[in-house]
Amino acid sequence: MTTATATMGASAAAAVSNAIKASGAIVRVEPDDFLDILAKSSDPIVVQSPPGIFTRHKYLTSYKGLFFCAKSRDPLIIPPHVEIVNAKKIYIPEM
Repeated sequence: MTTATATMGASAAAAVSNAIKASGAIVRVEPDDFLDILAKSSDPIVVQSPPGIFTRHKYLTSYKGLFFCAKSRDPLIIPPHVEIVNAKKIYIPEM
């Protein structure tokens, strides 16, 4: 391995680490609990991404300063008052 390759690898690892730190706490919940959180929110916004070959539908929202995410095999029925942002992909770091 060259010094340049090692430096690039270390830079990439640092960028991933910083992105995880910046994301804050992400709470995983079941789909029904996710919908309950939306019902409690006064002006909710949801980021959703479609399933891939090996992944499920993913949803992300914030409530009282925390981020909540859910995965579902089937699409969730999001209430009409919720603002939806469609994303190509949502990356949630594993613990």
